[in-house]
Amino acid sequence: MEPQVTDRPEKSRYEILAGDDGTETAGFAEYHLSEGEIAFIHTEIDSLFAGQGLGGLLAQGALDDARNRGLRVLPYCPFVRGWIGKHPEYTDLVPESRRARFGL
Repeated sequence: MEPQVTDRPEKSRYEILAGDDGTETAGFAEYHLSEGEIAFIHTEIDSLFAGQGLGGLLAQGALDDARNRGLRVLPYCPFVRGWIGKHPEYTDLVPESRRARFGL
């Protein structure tokens, strides 16, 4: 089963579900949502799922959802910030006035 990224607002995080039956939480990206902005704080992939590209899928899914919702992105999390740096088509999600602060 293909990994799925889902928003879990009650936990303030996106989760990526994987495994044979697609129900195991393989990782998460914690966020803080406030006034049209989503600040990504921490991303983690379970060591059992390391090396499978799930972190990138998680970042992309979370950022795609932020775009669809019209949210501005503040990538405090080094992983999300680095992923955006490698995928410049997502840089526009970060407010132009704040990009220098994130090295983007």
